[in-house]
Amino acid sequence: MENCFKYNFPTFVLSRIEVERMEDNLENKDVAKNIVSNRGCCVVDIHGHDDNYSVNQSGCCRLSSFNWLAGYEDPGQNEQEQFVEVRFKNGRKDFFLCPPELKLKEDEIVTVETSPGHDIGIVSLTGALVQQQMNRKNFDPDRTEIRKVYRHSRLSDIEKWMDAVSMEKKALFGTRRIAEELGLDMKLNDVEYMGDKTKAIFYFTAGERVDFRQLIRRLADAFKVRVEMRQIGVRQEAAKLGGIGSCGRELCCASHMSTFKSVSTNSARTQQLSLNPQKLAGQCGKLKCCLNYELDDYIDALSGFPDAKTVLRTKKGPAYHQKSDIFQKLMWFAYADDPNNLMALPVDKVKKVMAMNQKNKFPADLEAFALQTEQKSTESATHSDDFGMYI
Repeated sequence: MENCFKYNFPTFVLSRIEVERMEDNLENKDVAKNIVSNRGCCVVDIHGHDDNYSVNQSGCCRLSSFNWLAGYEDPGQNEQEQFVEVRFKNGRKDFFLCPPELKLKEDEIVTVETSPGHDIGIVSLTGALVQQQMNRKNFDPDRTEIRKVYRHSRLSDIEKWMDAVSMEKKALFGTRRIAEELGLDMKLNDVEYMGDKTKAIFYFTAGERVDFRQLIRRLADAFKVRVEMRQIGVRQEAAKLGGIGSCGRELCCASHMSTFKSVSTNSARTQQLSLNPQKLAGQCGKLKCCLNYELDDYIDALSGFPDAKTVLRTKKGPAYHQKSDIFQKLMWFAYADDPNNLMALPVDKVKKVMAMNQKNKFPADLEAFALQTEQKSTESATHSDDFGMYI
């Protein structure tokens, strides 16, 4: 990360002299890493190029938005105010009104209006797609206070912004110590300073309601800023802290997910997964978000399967459903008097036997329809601790 990072600044703002001045005046190596990790920047180092000092390579970042309507804007819109989407720290985004004389491009750093003062953000989306994003997030400009984009960030703005970022880690540890001294049952997750260093947002999780009035007074005296306490859920906490999941990859909520959908145990049942809480729960303690990824495909595949409560009647005796193989479209049945002898029947064969039963016709046995048989082990597959296709 260090080798690829330069600065994510508008190219027309900084010259070579200004860049060297920032490198001389600021010990911003760690600050730069913080901006990369939690501001959604991924910038290549372009030392040696005289004409460009900030080429932003937006990779797979959950703060980035792909503008699939780029190039299809109405030329008349350039003469009026337009909305832009600006991203800040850890997934926080907001919509701002851009004056017509200010031409903004994606990945530029801008100074925006806040209450009070101003903040520094990175433009994540411009053009006609912003309106679609506003509709998706139910953002009504007629009912919501609209703030404006002031300007492209100046060098002094960016220096103050990086200085504010460098104060966040110290404020986080200091706040945890103060909360412990006050005996508050809460967990501080993150601190976000505004670009002008006049206000800070403190993110926390708590199992119960917390009276943090005394904490706010202590924080205001210690850090000389306006304090805003913002409670978040455990899923948002995992997204902020990050980590590696059981799959060996970075947590989805920390890498690319920007919205959270409810996950239920029905998702696991539908996908024929073992209902083991230790396997189904993520690092946040809730059900894994990835249980929803393939759920629609499983529901579509299972729509062609007969009901699992189906009983196939034969002259040898009734056979009950034991498990299903969704990928191979097989249903396993066993006789009531011989439950350990499993027979795999294709779905179309099961439907054929069901149609015969409806006409009061009973085949001699199911072995004639089965593709394969196996002896069921004494320990049921439902007691397995690992994921599997069967339950």
